[in-house]
Amino acid sequence: MTPPALVASDLDGTLLRTDRTVGARTLAALARLRAHDVPFVMVTGRPIRWLAEVVAQTGPPTSLTVCSNGAVIYDGAADQVVEHRPLAPELLAHVVERLQDRYPDVAFAAETNDGLRHEAHYPINEISPLVRPGELAELIASPAIKLLARLDGAPDAVAEQMSESLRGVAEVTRSSHDCLIEISAAGVTKATGLAWVAQQYGVPPERIVAFGDMPNDLPMFGFVGHSVAMANAEPAVRAAADAVTTSNDDDGIADYLDRLFEPAPID
Repeated sequence: MTPPALVASDLDGTLLRTDRTVGARTLAALARLRAHDVPFVMVTGRPIRWLAEVVAQTGPPTSLTVCSNGAVIYDGAADQVVEHRPLAPELLAHVVERLQDRYPDVAFAAETNDGLRHEAHYPINEISPLVRPGELAELIASPAIKLLARLDGAPDAVAEQMSESLRGVAEVTRSSHDCLIEISAAGVTKATGLAWVAQQYGVPPERIVAFGDMPNDLPMFGFVGHSVAMANAEPAVRAAADAVTTSNDDDGIADYLDRLFEPAPID
């Protein structure tokens, strides 16, 4: 296939290995993209504050980053948000009410540009002054980049049920193997975030190659000209992709890009 004009990639389970490092071969592939002036756009469910560990390995960002499943476009070089599409408080209240009616035990957290607010019974693994507990009324009183809902159950089934409950109201997806459901404003997905970025670079969708592994990558796969799933991707993601590469732990992105761009000679 013709080398792409832009490469987009998810982070966890895709660019990053299981130990959250970026392999040496993948770093070399990213360097070749830079040498060919091909933008490499990270498209992630992560908030901005979780990008630092990635940038420490890949180097200062040279392209815009799509964060929070498309709700935020971040210019790392300028350290500023250049586009965002949050959930309004009225919508947050409506979504919470709908989900509480069906799932009385659900626990909520709200991701904002300045941190995470969460209910006391929402399980938290992140220790940071930017992460703080609060009453549900406080969580939904201000716009949120992403609403997070946790409860027990089969992730696929719960995500499908919530999608049906919120159809036409908000976007529902997941990016982890546990029952953490991620909710964005209606029409906000990785696809819409990447589309905004691609327009800034003047790159049409058919000239984009995208890599991913989880359900939140599916809208992006539908938008780009060529989609590539990791070998470790969920079955539905592999089935939707145009191609499948090796796993994230085996530098699958590098394996695929080596077919499209001449590898640099080894000294």
